[in-house]
Amino acid sequence: MNLQTSTLDPARAILDHTIPAGEPWLRRLARGQVLRIVDLEGNQAVDTVFFHAEDPAEHYSLTHTIQAQGSLYLGVGTRIMSSEGRPMLTIVADTCGRHDTLGGACSCESNTVRYALEKRPMHSCRDNYMAALGAGNTGLGKRHVASNINFFMNVPVTPEGGLTFEDGISAPGKYVELRAEMDVTVLISNCPQLNNPCNAYNPTPVRCLVWEAT
Repeated sequence: MNLQTSTLDPARAILDHTIPAGEPWLRRLARGQVLRIVDLEGNQAVDTVFFHAEDPAEHYSLTHTIQAQGSLYLGVGTRIMSSEGRPMLTIVADTCGRHDTLGGACSCESNTVRYALEKRPMHSCRDNYMAALGAGNTGLGKRHVASNINFFMNVPVTPEGGLTFEDGISAPGKYVELRAEMDVTVLISNCPQLNNPCNAYNPTPVRCLVWEAT
């Protein structure tokens, strides 16, 4: 586990925003700007999608990212790659050390399949994505939302190749920091999941800070 603290001062951030528990957030980052996501209370999952700001058909790619670094999990030095095989962002600081690429984003359909039919009406990350894209007048819709990163989420791979959703290894105040390598649109669902331990069955707020390029 490669941990790295940041030298950036929150007092110098150009944006300091708290995303309430279970809610979405949409933001454009210019190339060179740095985004820090802070797990304020610990064990919160932050489901995040990235798009090229000028051409949203180019988006975060799970397969390109895993291939580029040779690892299923993200950490310091990871280049988050696009569907065109280009670096979108780089993780430049990380005090958690475990971020998932495989667990995906919860939806009413997955809640039904994984848990029970009566879970279908529960709020989900897919709902959050659609709400944020609609409110932001982005022109993006359901077909644009591809795979996502689950920051702070712990999804071990079993010896048989399956996935398990486990308690996170994050803690209050842990953070991950990313530098934009191109102009990107950041779409976050601060996960509302109540059916598995990805956020300790208790969704909590997270904090997002942005610094100008240096």
